[in-house]
Amino acid sequence: MKRTIQGILFDSGRVLNGPSTGNWWIPPRFFSIVNKKRYRSLDKALIAKAFQEASAYLSRQNRVRDMEEEFDLFLEFYWIFSQALPELELSEESIWLLATDMVYNGKKYRFFDDALELIPSLSRRYRLAVVSDAWPSLDHVFREAGLRQYFSSFVLSSEIGVTKPDGLIFTRALEALALQPDQAVLVDDNPANCEGARKMGIPSILLCRDWRLYWYHTFKTRDYPVVRNLQGVMRCIQAF
Repeated sequence: MKRTIQGILFDSGRVLNGPSTGNWWIPPRFFSIVNKKRYRSLDKALIAKAFQEASAYLSRQNRVRDMEEEFDLFLEFYWIFSQALPELELSEESIWLLATDMVYNGKKYRFFDDALELIPSLSRRYRLAVVSDAWPSLDHVFREAGLRQYFSSFVLSSEIGVTKPDGLIFTRALEALALQPDQAVLVDDNPANCEGARKMGIPSILLCRDWRLYWYHTFKTRDYPVVRNLQGVMRCIQAF
């Protein structure tokens, strides 16, 4: 029996947007705060390890209620980062500026062109939700881009204390949209999340904007469709 899809649950990162600098931990003003020449001179492996150590701290913080609490977390994040890379000689003021840019800069993520183009029209046909493993500032990012108004539900892992594919995060989104699992579809870039939603009865679409991942998952995945962009998402929904 053909489904009647009434809602779309969108992941955010790598589905609707990506970091404007190309790195999730480097906010837009990073190199006006950090000496670029000094940073570029460091071994890439050391930089990666510093970000990993700081990210490990973030991963232990399950519940973050608002942007003020998020700011405190990123103060610690960039302090850990600075301690791992003393060559950068980051001062307390620099760490404060980095945390401020990461949390309060609404331009830290860039929305893909198809998201900017299609989200408004999709909202006229479907009930839309964001379901993301993200921090409270993501709401600010969507408002800055003029997209927040199109989403009836905005469910963030940091605000409810669980991450995908935990069923609670999907349930919260469905309840807010007043939909049953088979009346919505999840669009995500993570196969584990698609599988978790599928087990709950939510049809899933894996969106891989990277062509190498797209071809890999196209040949590997049989339980849900794999697409490259939102146009592909629309074609899949119409075929459900």
